[in-house]
Amino acid sequence: MESGKILIVDDEVEILNMIKLVLQKEGFLLVETCTTGKEAIKLIETNRYDLIILDVMLPDMYGYDISSTIRKNSNAPIFFISARNSDLDKLTGFTHGGDDYITKPFNPLEVAARVRVQIKRYLSTQGEKEEREIFDFGQFTLNTKSAELRVDDHIVPCSAQVYNLLLFFCNNPDRIFSKEQLYQQVWKDDLLMDDNTVMVHIRKIREKIEKNPSKPSFLLTIRGLGYKLVSGKRRLL
Repeated sequence: MESGKILIVDDEVEILNMIKLVLQKEGFLLVETCTTGKEAIKLIETNRYDLIILDVMLPDMYGYDISSTIRKNSNAPIFFISARNSDLDKLTGFTHGGDDYITKPFNPLEVAARVRVQIKRYLSTQGEKEEREIFDFGQFTLNTKSAELRVDDHIVPCSAQVYNLLLFFCNNPDRIFSKEQLYQQVWKDDLLMDDNTVMVHIRKIREKIEKNPSKPSFLLTIRGLGYKLVSGKRRLL
C-alpha cells in the first residue's frame, strides 16, 4: 500500500473512475473524487491531501482558480489535466502553481508513475526529522522542517515543485547549475527535459523572494551557463 491521500477532480466520470482505479491498483488506496469546482473547494477546505489532480475545464470554474485556493493552505503537488497541449497552455498551468501538466489522451500508468514520484518527494519534506536546517538569507528564510517559506517575516505559499527547486538552491548556494542539471536533480527525469518548465519555476521563485524579480539579487542568471543562488547573509540555524 502506498501512502498519501489523493483528490481527483474531473467532470468526465469515465476519466475520473479510470484514474482512480489505476491508482488504487498501484497501491494508492486513499483516493477521493468529485466532478465540480465547488465540490473540490469544499473538500480541500475540510481535508488534507498529499496530491491533487485537477481538470482545467470544469463545468462551473477553471481548475486554475481552484489551485489558488489550494495554495492558500497547502503546498501539495497539483497535476493539471487538459485536452489543450500547446506550450502556452502548459506554461499557464505551471504559472498557476501546477507541478505537472498532463494532456488528454494519456496513459493512466504513466500518470500513476508521476504521482508516485511527486507524492514520495512531497511526503519526504513533511516528516518531523530532527536537526534539519533553517536556511536564512536575510530577506527570506526556508524552514525545511515545516516546508515553509518566509519573506520579510511573512509566510509565502508556493507549490511543491517551486519549494523543491528553491530547497535545492538553498542546499547548493553559490554554485551554477544549467537547466539540464536542475531538471535532472529536482524533477528527476532525463527523458522529459523541458527548458520552459525550469524557466517558469525560476521566475516563480524570483516573484516570491526578490524585491524586484526583473533585477534579482539572490537567484541570478549566469549568461550561457545557468543559474545560481548567491549566499549573501546565509546562516544555518
